[in-house]
Amino acid sequence: MDMRRAQVAGPDLASVAKLLADGTRAGICLALLDRRAWTATELARHVGVAPSTATEHLHALVRGNLLVEERQGRHRYVRLAGPHVAELIESLAAMAPERTPAPRSLSAAGRRQALAHARTCYDHLAGTVGVAITDAMLERRLLDLERGLGLTSAGATWLADLGITVPTSTRRPAVRPCLDWTERRPHLAGAVGAALCRHAFDAGWITPVGTTRAVAVTTVGRQALRRHLGMSEECLSQE
Repeated sequence: MDMRRAQVAGPDLASVAKLLADGTRAGICLALLDRRAWTATELARHVGVAPSTATEHLHALVRGNLLVEERQGRHRYVRLAGPHVAELIESLAAMAPERTPAPRSLSAAGRRQALAHARTCYDHLAGTVGVAITDAMLERRLLDLERGLGLTSAGATWLADLGITVPTSTRRPAVRPCLDWTERRPHLAGAVGAALCRHAFDAGWITPVGTTRAVAVTTVGRQALRRHLGMSEECLSQE
């Protein structure tokens, strides 16, 4: 195979990179990490462009299989195409240089701090708390790194004891590390990470903070995570 054919063969990785090389499209994908479906108008307002400009970018992202479109009556929404896209976006964000413009208000500074402390990354937990949960599960041998991040038999028992059911009829990996863009260390993703996050919401361990991806660990959650994972109050409380 000559050099020209070798360059053409295989997945067109450059086309995906080109989609995310645009700052507006990247900002749209980061916003959609909250797992909600957004309208073009909402996304335009969020990234600071005209609705017509946002629509053009959304069409490109849908064609590139990063987003999917949903229609409900007259309304059209977009969301990330799935957890695999969310994990790609979060991993790329962790590799990107940090941009930290000075917050324009105390509320903006508070939102940034809340996101860094605990947030959802599509359907699993991220931030300081998400990474600390992963570390605690490793320390208690509920997860191991023998063949990459994996769930141990003790971990499976621990989940069952908490009443957490992990779907098995899916092509999604049970456990997957996702590089955290604020901590620059992995947090738990995959089907187990999603099931644990869903349980944390259902059991009242965490609660959303406003309309952002940030979550707060409740008093019940702090007690549960100290009891089940030996996590410290310092780690769980946002200063």
